[in-house]
Amino acid sequence: MQLEIITPETKIFNGKADAVQLPGKDGLFQILDGHAALISTLKEGMVKIDLADSYKKFDELSGQIEPDKSNDKIIRFPIRGGVVEVSNNKVIVLAD
Repeated sequence: MQLEIITPETKIFNGKADAVQLPGKDGLFQILDGHAALISTLKEGMVKIDLADSYKKFDELSGQIEPDKSNDKIIRFPIRGGVVEVSNNKVIVLAD
């Protein structure tokens, strides 16, 4: 699936992901490839992204993204809140 993470300042991430875990208002939830359409609010927490490929293949990662030290296909990004929209195998996270 295509994943975009956007903050008011900049686009943090744009790429392919196998899964993304988000801090929803009612707890953590995960979005997988082919997920049904969804809009949800997010609370403060960590976004965990399971990439389709190694993060080392990206030319650059935002300084806010934290690569996993034990798995080069996982990155994390802290948010203070926001919303997520899932539609047609595309996930857009508008994060604070």
